[in-house]
Amino acid sequence: MYLATEDGSVDEVIGEVTKQKNLLTQFWESIDWQEILVSAIILVLQFLLALIVFFILRKVGRYVIETVFRRYIKEKHTVPNRYNTLYKLSQNIYNSVLYFFLIYTILELMGIPVGTLVAGAGVIGLALSLGAQGFVSDIVNGFMILLEKQLDVGDVVEINSILGVVEDVNLKTTKLKDFDGTIHFIPNRSITVISNRSRADMRVMIQIRLFPNTDLDKVRRVLDRVNQNLIPQYDEITIEPSEIAFVPIGSGQTAAQIIMYTKAGKEFGVRNAFYENYVEALAKEGIELPRINFDTTV
Repeated sequence: MYLATEDGSVDEVIGEVTKQKNLLTQFWESIDWQEILVSAIILVLQFLLALIVFFILRKVGRYVIETVFRRYIKEKHTVPNRYNTLYKLSQNIYNSVLYFFLIYTILELMGIPVGTLVAGAGVIGLALSLGAQGFVSDIVNGFMILLEKQLDVGDVVEINSILGVVEDVNLKTTKLKDFDGTIHFIPNRSITVISNRSRADMRVMIQIRLFPNTDLDKVRRVLDRVNQNLIPQYDEITIEPSEIAFVPIGSGQTAAQIIMYTKAGKEFGVRNAFYENYVEALAKEGIELPRINFDTTV
């Protein structure tokens, strides 16, 4: 079978195919495969070296940061919560810088012009400036929160009606763990009021509702006896109850009120323990307590 062009020339077709084949062969033979292999090996080694340096610097940096802060807390007698806050913040900043230089090095090794990308980022940044206002607000507000020491890791705080323990705080977000275990990530720009419950002694106020005909003197004696037995068992109590008061609580009802102060974060445990012992002691003395709110008004 023969191939023919419009003019019937088979030799011209064969010659053209042979010519293209020779060009492909020459191109293939002109490639310096040894040099390409060597370059690939060098590039892989450079990548590995960059990763090794990265992990070494990260480990060394963590050790240095931890050593510096331990020495700082020992010399300055800084509270552990403040130490944890500054420690985590320093780690986050250090890791961010390391990752930036790692990515920069990898891009340079791949031949990507990072300088050109950075210059072009100015134009992109201008276009995204309006959308980045929230991010800038987070950074500024986060910096002020840390500068003014408004909260520390481990503090019990209330932010935006969320009560919990501060798990982490950085320039972008504040991580809050609710008492039911829920983790809240709160953007710093949305934080307007921080109610910190870990900077001073906390008040424990216990109210026990009573029937109108209850013997108040007997109630006072029972509760005083519970206090005498129970208070020595709790070192977290900073100010002991000064008296047993009887106060109105609305709808013509009266309640026995006990007020004491505890160390920050211990108020809930103390409140529950004392309330349980109060109710149990009153029940043993035959003092009946109302199970529900009742209305004595006409």
